Amino acid sequence: MNPHEDGAKREVAAALVKVLVHRRTDRGMRLEPFASRCVRAGEVHELVATDHTGTAEGTRIDRVGFLGFAEITAAGVVDRGDEVWIGPRRVGVVLGFDACHTPNHYNVLIHADPVPTGRDLELLPEERVVFRQGSAEAVADLFPGSFAENTEECPI
Repeated sequence: MNPHEDGAKREVAAALVKVLVHRRTDRGMRLEPFASRCVRAGEVHELVATDHTGTAEGTRIDRVGFLGFAEITAAGVVDRGDEVWIGPRRVGVVLGFDACHTPNHYNVLIHADPVPTGRDLELLPEERVVFRQGSAEAVADLFPGSFAENTEECPI
């Protein structure tokens, strides 16, 4: 959620297709420069929890808990600051994206503290995943300095 640019949007819905149960403290993911990504119905993306809060491009993400893979069932836009719900659980807030496995899938990095795994949350395949628009105030508190008016020109 960037209050300089974003209006209302619909929720992005998905279904959990595989639960992951491990964690790492040396993963070495890198935050992409983009604060949002469009996702299409049928795509599968990995959900990864982290306690990191840095939003600068290239920020190294080491402490992670793997939640699982989710198939997008209703396309849309996933933004930094979106709340992530799996079943009745509010898991955390989208921090950003790691693209080390693209074009196969994105790692959607979800801020959560403490960092859970799929096992910790007792996740099950087919549980509903929802990315719900967060508030600008909540995002500013969690990721200070992450908002900027987009003034860059397209390179083409």
